[in-house]
Amino acid sequence: MQGIEREIAERLNQTVRTDENVLHKFIDAAGDLAVNLVVAVLILTFTWWAAGWAARLVRRLIARAHGGGPPDVTLQGFAGSAVRYLVMIVGLVAVLQQLGVQTTSILAVLGAASLAVGLALQGTLSNVAAGVMLLLFRPYRVGDVIEVAGRTGTVKALDLFITELTTPDNLKVVLPNGKVFGDVIVNTSYHSRRRADAVVRVDLKRDIAGLMDELLARATANPLVLNDPAPTAEVTAMSEAFVEVTIRAWVESRDLAAVKADLMLAGRLYADGAADRLPALPAARAKTSTPATKRKKPTLRDRLKVQP
Repeated sequence: MQGIEREIAERLNQTVRTDENVLHKFIDAAGDLAVNLVVAVLILTFTWWAAGWAARLVRRLIARAHGGGPPDVTLQGFAGSAVRYLVMIVGLVAVLQQLGVQTTSILAVLGAASLAVGLALQGTLSNVAAGVMLLLFRPYRVGDVIEVAGRTGTVKALDLFITELTTPDNLKVVLPNGKVFGDVIVNTSYHSRRRADAVVRVDLKRDIAGLMDELLARATANPLVLNDPAPTAEVTAMSEAFVEVTIRAWVESRDLAAVKADLMLAGRLYADGAADRLPALPAARAKTSTPATKRKKPTLRDRLKVQP
C-alpha cells in the first residue's frame, strides 16, 4: 500500500510541475505577444507619420526644383501620393514581421497566388497605369476645367488611382484614372482665348442683314470681346421656316460664358424688336501690370550645374 501511495504522489507532483511549466510558457507567450503588439502599434503609428512627412518632403522638393517659378501642382500631388503609399507598404511589412509573419512566407504566398491577385486587382492596377500615363502626357493639370465621362468640372487632384473634380454647382466628382484615360478628354481652359458662338433663329420676314449688323455692333462694343480676330456674323442655315444667324467673337477663356450669354440675349431681343430691353454692357477688365523685365526661368541644366 505504501508503494502505491508513493507512486500516486509522484505522479501528482509530476502533473503539477507540468501544469506549472505550461502556465509559465503561456504567461511568457502572452507577454511576448503583448510586447509585439505594442511595438507593432508603435511601428504603424510611426509609419503613418512618416508617410505624411515623406509626401510633404517630396512636394517641397518638387516646388524647390522649379527654381522659384510656380510649382507643378499635378506632379506634386501624384509624386506625394506615390511616396505615401510606398512608405505605408514598407511599414505594413515591418508590422507583419514584428507579429511573427515571415516576409519570405508572404512573398511565397503572393507568388503562388499571383494570378488570382492580378485578376482581382486588374482594375486597380489599370488605374495606377492610367495615372502614370496621365502624368506623362499631361492632358490636364490641377486647376484646369475639363469635360470627361459626361462630367464637367475643375481638376482638384490627380492621384495614383483617381482624378477629383469639382463641378460648377460645387459637387465633388471622383473618377477612376482608367476611365478618364480611356475616354475623350476636353480641356476647356488649355488655351487662354476661345471663340464664343451665339446662334439665333429668326423668321424669313426679318431683315437678316440688319440683324447681323446689330449683332456685330453689339459684339464690337463689348469690352470683353477681343478686336483681333474681329467678330463675324454669317448665315449658317436656312429653311422654309427660319434663318439661322451665327455671331462669332473671340474672348478670353474666363469671359466666354458672359459674352455668349450677352450675344444670345441680344440676338433674341433684336429679332423681337425689343432692343431697348438690352442690359448694359459689362465694364472692361482692369489690365494687370507686368514687370518691365521678366526673370528668366532656369533650366534643368542650370539647376543641376555644380557651382565652383
